[in-house]
Amino acid sequence: MEQRTAADFLVGRLQQWKVERIFGYSGDGINPLLGALRRSGRPEFIQARHEEAAAFMAVAHAKYTGGVGVVTATQGPGAVHLLNGLYDAKLDSVPVVALIGQQKRAALGSDYQQEIDLLSLTKDVATAFQQQVSDPEQLPLVLDRAFKAALSLRAPAVVILPHDIQQAPAPETPHEHGVVPSSPVWSPGCLLPREQDLHDAAALLNGGSRVALLVGQGAAKAQQEVAAVADSLGAGITTSLLGKPFIDEDLAHATGTMGHLGTSASAYLMSRCDTLLIIGSNDPWTEYYPAPGQARAVQIDIDPQAIGNRYPVEIALSGDAAETLGALTPLLHSKQDRTWRADVEYQVREWRALTRERAMTPATPINPERVFHELSSHLPGNAQVAVDVGSSVYWYARHLRLPRGVPAHLSSTLGCMGCSVPYGIAAKLARPGRPVVVISGDGALQMAGMAELMTVSRLWKDWEDPRFVVCVINNGDLAEVSWEQREMEGEPRFPASQALPDVDYAGYASLLGLGGRRIEDLEQVAAGWEEAFSSARPFLLDFVTDPDVPLLPPFPAGALKVEGMDGALQQEPDGARSARNLLRAYAEQESRRSGAGAQ
Repeated sequence: MEQRTAADFLVGRLQQWKVERIFGYSGDGINPLLGALRRSGRPEFIQARHEEAAAFMAVAHAKYTGGVGVVTATQGPGAVHLLNGLYDAKLDSVPVVALIGQQKRAALGSDYQQEIDLLSLTKDVATAFQQQVSDPEQLPLVLDRAFKAALSLRAPAVVILPHDIQQAPAPETPHEHGVVPSSPVWSPGCLLPREQDLHDAAALLNGGSRVALLVGQGAAKAQQEVAAVADSLGAGITTSLLGKPFIDEDLAHATGTMGHLGTSASAYLMSRCDTLLIIGSNDPWTEYYPAPGQARAVQIDIDPQAIGNRYPVEIALSGDAAETLGALTPLLHSKQDRTWRADVEYQVREWRALTRERAMTPATPINPERVFHELSSHLPGNAQVAVDVGSSVYWYARHLRLPRGVPAHLSSTLGCMGCSVPYGIAAKLARPGRPVVVISGDGALQMAGMAELMTVSRLWKDWEDPRFVVCVINNGDLAEVSWEQREMEGEPRFPASQALPDVDYAGYASLLGLGGRRIEDLEQVAAGWEEAFSSARPFLLDFVTDPDVPLLPPFPAGALKVEGMDGALQQEPDGARSARNLLRAYAEQESRRSGAGAQ
C-alpha cells in the first residue's frame, strides 16, 4: 500500500473541517497537495484563470455561505497574486485560509528560483494567523489553528507549506514533550453584553426622539431583531454598503444605503437624527454620519475593538447582533409619537420617486440607471447577486431593490475592480440551483472578468440552473474615476487615463459558447433582461450606456459639489455640454425632492 504523505493528511484534515472546494491555480510548489486532492477526490478543486481571481472566489465563498473560503497557490508569483483577495477578506472581515506552497526548506535563503520571504509578504494581511510548517508533526496544529483563527477573528489566515513537508510521510502525534495535539473543532458560542450595559443602552435609546439605525453586515443573522427594534423606537433604518442585503428595502422607513454612493433619504436620516444605534457596521464614510455631538450613540459589535471607531459612542454593547438585540428589545419603550417616523417615510417616498425620475431621464444611448430600474422588476426572487467596483456599484446601491433573502456581495472596503465574475462563480458553485446576476462595468470586466468568463464556459454545463447573467455597463470610460476627478480634484477628464478600448463583449461571450446580446436601444432594456433570465446557458448583456450620467453624491452634501464638478466639465472639449446638462438636471431633481420634512 502506498504510504500516505503529509499532503494526504492535509486533504483529510480539510475534509474534517468540512471544506467543500478549494480555489486556486497549479504550480510546482503545491504539486504534492494537488496530487493528494486528485487521489482523494474531495474537496473539489476549482481552477481559476488567475490566482487573484481564485482568492476572490474564496472570499466570495465565505460571504455567500457563511463558512471558510480556502485558496491555494504556488510560491513566488502565485503567492503574490493572492494578496488582493486576501486583503479583500481582511478589510471586509471574512474568514479565508490560504495554503501557499514554498520551496524545499534546504533551499531557503539561497535566492532560489521563485523564493520569496512569504512570512514577510503576508505579515500585514494574515492578521488572524500566519505560520510556515517546519515539521510534518506540526501540520495538524497549524492547520487547525488557521481555521479556528480565521473563524474566530473573521480574517485571513496563511499556512505556508514547503515542498518537502508536503512530500514527507503523514504525521503522527506521539505523546511526548514538544508535540502539541490538536483537533478540528470550533464553535462560536453565545456572546452577550453585560446586563448593566444593556440597561444603559435602553435608557439612552428610549430617551431619543429621532432615532436612526445604521445596519452593517454584522446584522446578517439579525434581520427580524433589527426590524423589531426599529418598530419599537419609531426609527428609520439605513445600511452600509455591506449591510444592504440584510434589510428589507420594501419597508417604508428603510432609507437605503448611506455614504457617498448612498441615497438622499439616508442623508436626511443621518443629518437629522438625535440618537444613533450602530449594528454590526464599521462603514468608513464618516462625513455621512451625524455630526459629532449631534446624536447620542450606542454601538453593537461582536468585535469590541470596532466599537467607537467611526463615531463618538457612549454605550458599547459587545456581542452577537441577534442575541444582543433580542436581550435589548424587552427593555425598550414603544414610542407613541410617530412624527419622526412619518418624516423618514416621506423622505423614502421622495427618494424612490427620484430614482424613477432619474431612470427615465434621457441619455445617449441608454441611461445606466434605467438598466438597474428594469433589473429590479426582473430579478428572480431566488437570485444571487455579485457586484463589481466602479460606477456600477452606485447604481446597484441606489436602484436595485433586493428581494428578501437575495444575497449580494462585492469587494466593499478594499474596493478592488475585477471581483464580480469570480464572486459570481463562487456563488453559483455554492448554490448551483439558483440564478446568479453579475453586475460589472466595462473597465472591471476588462481587468479580470473576461478571463474568468472562460471559467464559466468550462463549468456551466454541470450547474443545476444554468442561468448566470453578466450585466456589463459599457460606457467606454472608467466613469467613477472621471467623476471623482471632477468632484474631488476639480480636474477635467483625462482620456489617456480613463478611456477604454471598445470591445464586443457579447461577441466574446458567443465565442466561449455563452449567450450574448448588445443593447443600444432604450426600448430593448427590459427585453434584454427577459431574454437573459430565460436563457438555457450563461448570458452576457452588453448595455451601451452614457458616461455623462453624473455620479452625484446625495444631497445635502452633494449640493456643495455641483459647482466644482461643473467647473471641471467646462475645461473639457466642447465644454462637456451633455454632461453639464445632465449634472444640472440631476442637481435640480434632487434639490426639489430632498431636504424637506413630512408633508
